[in-house]
Amino acid sequence: MQSITYQEVLHQAQKLTPDEQLQLLADLAAIIRQQTILEPLHDILEFEGVGEEVWKGIDVQKYIDEERDSWSG
Repeated sequence: MQSITYQEVLHQAQKLTPDEQLQLLADLAAIIRQQTILEPLHDILEFEGVGEEVWKGIDVQKYIDEERDSWSG
C-alpha cells in the first residue's frame, strides 16, 4: 500500500470546492474530537504526590480546621 504525504493530501484538498473543503474540515474535526475522547492525554493518578513537599511538616487537620474557622469570621 502506498503512503500518501501531507502535501499530497493538501494538494487534493485544494482541488475541492469551498463547500467540499468545509465538509472535509468538519469531518476531520469530528475524527480528532473522537480520538481525543477515546484517548485521554493523562490519567489522574499520574498526579499522585505532586506538591507533596508543600505539606511537609504541616499538620493537615490543623490547617483544615484553621481554614474553616476563618470562613466564619
